[in-house]
Parts: sequence; C-alpha cells; structure tokens
Amino acid sequence: MNAAENQKIILAKAAQEAGTDAVTSDVIDMAGYKEITFVGGFGTKNTGNFANVQQDTASTGASLADLLGTKCGANEAHFAVSIVRPRERYVALKMTRGASTTTTPLYAILSGPRKGPVSSDLAGTLDAEVHYSPAEGTA
Repeated sequence: MNAAENQKIILAKAAQEAGTDAVTSDVIDMAGYKEITFVGGFGTKNTGNFANVQQDTASTGASLADLLGTKCGANEAHFAVSIVRPRERYVALKMTRGASTTTTPLYAILSGPRKGPVSSDLAGTLDAEVHYSPAEGTA
C-alpha cells in the first residue's frame, strides 16, 4: 500500500479570523491508528504564538491535558508536530495566539492504521489524488 492508502487526512480546524484567543482543534479519535501529525500555521510570526498537543480519555475533550514537550511553532509561520502512540485515545491541538493573528487551516494526518486501505475525510475541501507510474504528458 502507498502512503495515501495508509494515511487519513482530516480538517481538524478551519482557518480562523484574526484574534488573540486560543484555538483548539476538533478532538481526533486515534482508535485504529498509531501516529498523528498536525500541520498548520499562523498568519503572523510572533514568539507568543505557538501550538501544543493535548490528550483526553473522553471524546468530548472536556479535560484535555497538554502533552510534555509538544510546544512548537513559536515565532514561525507554519508548524508540524507528530505524536506516536499517544497514551490516551483522543487528541487535539491548541493554538495559542499571544498576538493578534489569523490561523491557517489545521490538518491532522493519521498514520499507521491497523487495517487498510483508509480514506480521508476531506470531500469538498482538499483534492487528494494517487497516481501509479504516470506517463509523461500534459498534467
């Protein structure tokens, strides 16, 4: 199987307008997957803007707790952070905005499925294609 058949891509949070409040992604269910990678960004670089991963035992995310050492993206426009084998089933990403800024769409890429192939949850929001040994010519 190729990477596309072994990864599930989820839009974890739509882009947000400028603000200073924290933005938390949807809670992602890790059942059946070994790894998750969040990919997103901030409209404005600032040392007070950063992201960190959280986890919970409840699907509601009512008691999300920060994961040690997962702070990333400070003073950067984009970030990617991965968690392999989280200790709890549900994970989310929190984007802290220390200065007024927008956020880009936040994607969660789940990898290492127990069963495959898998499909992404992005109908209408991302054109994802797989091509096997394509011939040269007009795209």
